[in-house]
Amino acid sequence: MRGFCLFLQKKMSKFIIYQVLPRLFGNHNTTNKPNGSLEENGCGKFNSFTSKALKEIKSLGVTHVWYTGVIEHATQTDYTAYGIQKDHPAIVKGKAGSAYAIKDYYDVDPDLAENVTDRMGEFERLVERTHKAGLKVIIDFVPNHVARQYASDAKPDGVVDLGERDLTDHAFRPNNNFYYLPGQLFQPQFDVNGYLEFPARATGNDQFTAHPGINDWYETVKLNYGVDYMDGRRPYFEPVPDTWHKMLHILLYWADKKVDGFRCDMAEMVPVEFWHWAIAQVKSNYPELIFIAEVYNPQEYRNYIFHGGFDYLYDKVGVYDLLRNISCHQHPTTQITQAWQSLSGIEKKMLHFLENHDEQRVASDYFAGNPWKILPALIVSATLTKAPFMLYAGQELGERGMDAEGFSGLDGRTTIFDYWGVETLQKWCNKGKFDGKLLSGDQQHLRGFYQQLLNLSLKEKALSRGVMYDLQYANLLHPRYDQDKQFAYFRKYKKELMLIVVNFDERPVDILLNVPVEALDYLQMDKNVSYQYVDLLDEAYVGNFNFNAESLIEISIPSLSGRILKLNL
Repeated sequence: MRGFCLFLQKKMSKFIIYQVLPRLFGNHNTTNKPNGSLEENGCGKFNSFTSKALKEIKSLGVTHVWYTGVIEHATQTDYTAYGIQKDHPAIVKGKAGSAYAIKDYYDVDPDLAENVTDRMGEFERLVERTHKAGLKVIIDFVPNHVARQYASDAKPDGVVDLGERDLTDHAFRPNNNFYYLPGQLFQPQFDVNGYLEFPARATGNDQFTAHPGINDWYETVKLNYGVDYMDGRRPYFEPVPDTWHKMLHILLYWADKKVDGFRCDMAEMVPVEFWHWAIAQVKSNYPELIFIAEVYNPQEYRNYIFHGGFDYLYDKVGVYDLLRNISCHQHPTTQITQAWQSLSGIEKKMLHFLENHDEQRVASDYFAGNPWKILPALIVSATLTKAPFMLYAGQELGERGMDAEGFSGLDGRTTIFDYWGVETLQKWCNKGKFDGKLLSGDQQHLRGFYQQLLNLSLKEKALSRGVMYDLQYANLLHPRYDQDKQFAYFRKYKKELMLIVVNFDERPVDILLNVPVEALDYLQMDKNVSYQYVDLLDEAYVGNFNFNAESLIEISIPSLSGRILKLNL
């Protein structure tokens, strides 16, 4: 297959998402008691995101902030003094609770407010502050499941709560909001300490049993979108199920709060027909609002884009998994070509990342063990296509995620279940100064690299809008080029041309790169002309390339790094 991928040259700007949990960001408490309470370990607030903080986040090259865990979820913290129903601790994961066990779709997490009574006002001012800083706001939409004790105390007048009118003596009814197990008591495979649920309801990860296990999403119940799982997933979409109407109302409610996008949790567990119906209606009122889907089945990618209406999908199974495996020396770099070719026509719709709250930190012992080791993967992820890129708060500082916070345990991830202070973020925040002066020299250097790379990926039009030409096919058996450890490609937009070469080897290399004549023709480059170049990552690395019918160009690449060579056309 030819080594190029053509993208439409329309004005579509690349964007970069900064995922951050307000619960962790701005928490200056250093107690970090495992399974500690809010009072013991502290909690970040909406107000922690000051104008200064947002300015510094933007300086990374960030365009969108994904505030994770905004909507009110189940927690072991008692807020009954504020009229909020208390949750039974046996069905809450961690002291803080999972951000994905939604308790009230119409409210925000009281943990995040300095004045609990004014919690929605504090969130609305955060949205306003974020926009004033030149950034856009993304929040989670969790459509597949809710907390077992879902109860909205903030719902607008006229809104009927989920499950309030369900016929609970039926396992399935098209207009029920939940799935039931009639005559069965909820009895998971562990002690629920007096929590009573009768009849039992199906669990969020499609467990249609009254006895979910400890590794199931036992803290949640699955929502019913009109699919009868007990009858071979038979759909009942006409008339439109009640759950569809309720979830559309929720989406419009938050869109009216001036958020700019939704990251839709486990979107593929919700029928694509709902997304087709709902997204179109939301966008008829808010045409600029974006929808990002967490989808892990490549066979469904195009269905959720072209029929469902999603703007972007997680590229987890493809690019993320592959770059992780290459970084850990399990796969050759030649497979990058296969990864982008498999996404032909939708490549710009895939959200690239190396970290998020579900994945292990790149610097953890479970991944690379060293944040610098993944720089080649980072360069590829950020510059291979004009797809958006996401980084997770602390990634740019080398956060290792090697704390045993409580419920989360020692797993190489930063907890989404516990009250905790993240040391690297605390050092960068520096008690509200956001100057990074407490960071080590190595941490400052790493953040500087992220800042440099991500800003380049936005500002250089060849990287944000251009076509890509993959050179791997022309160098498979070439001497002084390791097809398993190096990867090279062009990006071009009009008169701007970039040559990107990365080295996954733990030693520096001097490569000879073959640039075939068909590449020169495709990129409309003159032959037998000397082109000056400069490495945008290291401006001291300059020189000239002479391209002809038998172009072999020499490039020196440091270990575990890469070069972004800008050619003067």
